[in-house]
Amino acid sequence: MSPERPVDVAIVGAGAAGLATAIFLLREAPGLSVLLLETAPRPGAKILVSGGGRCNVTNRVVGPADFWAQGAGFVRRVLRALPVEQTRAFFAELGVALHEEQDGKLFPDTNRARTVLEALLREAHRLGAELRCGARVARLARVAGGFELDTAVGAVRARRVLLASGGRSLPKSGSDGHGYALARRLGHGLVEPTPALAPLVLSGDFHVGLSGVALPAEISIDVAGERPQRVRGALLFTHFGVSGPAALDASRFWHRATLQALAVSMRVSFRPGLDHPALEAGLLAVGRERPRLGCLGALSQGLPESLAGALVRALGLDPARPLAQLTRDERRRLVQALLEWPLPVTGSRGWSFAEVTSGGVPLSEVQAGTLESRLCQGLHFAGEILDVDGRLGGFNFQWAWASARVAARGLARALRA
Repeated sequence: MSPERPVDVAIVGAGAAGLATAIFLLREAPGLSVLLLETAPRPGAKILVSGGGRCNVTNRVVGPADFWAQGAGFVRRVLRALPVEQTRAFFAELGVALHEEQDGKLFPDTNRARTVLEALLREAHRLGAELRCGARVARLARVAGGFELDTAVGAVRARRVLLASGGRSLPKSGSDGHGYALARRLGHGLVEPTPALAPLVLSGDFHVGLSGVALPAEISIDVAGERPQRVRGALLFTHFGVSGPAALDASRFWHRATLQALAVSMRVSFRPGLDHPALEAGLLAVGRERPRLGCLGALSQGLPESLAGALVRALGLDPARPLAQLTRDERRRLVQALLEWPLPVTGSRGWSFAEVTSGGVPLSEVQAGTLESRLCQGLHFAGEILDVDGRLGGFNFQWAWASARVAARGLARALRA
């Protein structure tokens, strides 16, 4: 099929970044022809499943430290283009009021992700963007005057192209990494993608009897030759290992180290914020105040009872033995267990459960001020396809909105010129 009349911008991917770019672009430059090409039968599948179906739109405080990327200055510049206050105002204009929950997470007042998706689709349609679903792009090539895209529903010509096709996380949503291949055909490199924000699988059976137990924790990740990393948040034991914010944030480090064949180990502190001397002093104080209190009873004051029991049994201690009667060696082994319990990670639940992708198009190949390719004029990027991943809590969506704003401005300036 021969290409139809060229559009000004073809956006590959109608997820968060793609829809937001279409909206920002048409607000910036009304009258442009913008075509959204979505692989899936329906747009925004990842929006609908995010945040447990509620969509964690952003966070009250967002900064470069909330992201992992080879270029903190790049991330800072993009985030500065759309501060959180402007994100809240943008969604308020769309009729989506947000409220704050634990750890600064911002959700729609309806507590329905569909509210967010429908508002984005409604505004994109109102501004004149055209959406074609089931339009997977099989080929993207430079031609005279712009680009040619071969899609499942026909050929398309465009003056400029935005790749907002996501990474490889949650492939059932249509995010299967095909955007990387399109970028590579136009000369781009690739930081090898790995799952991130994925539940971790553990060996052994310590975790099995604790399935469903949750508590605040801090995970330490030690990778050979690198600075130790620490992530803090809720930890959830499951039948396969661990999940919850702390485990999800830690998963990207395990995957990246494994990809590079680097030795990696993880330990968890069940009493985050305490060091060995402070915790030992606390145990001694409890023993003095309640000399008959057993080990299990003492630990259960600060931990779920099932976890306290599992730790006592693993250390070979009598649960009823008074804490005050422990030898110094036994007490210090208990402190060690509470602050540095090993997590024998063997893998994660992979792409099907990962909430985001670590890796992607290198930032060094993209202009921070416009998100236009340094290697292929007229090609722009937004969202997860870039080598930027944030921690859990709305940060990856904020990256989608902010990068969409930058890409839209770059596209508008280039097309006006």
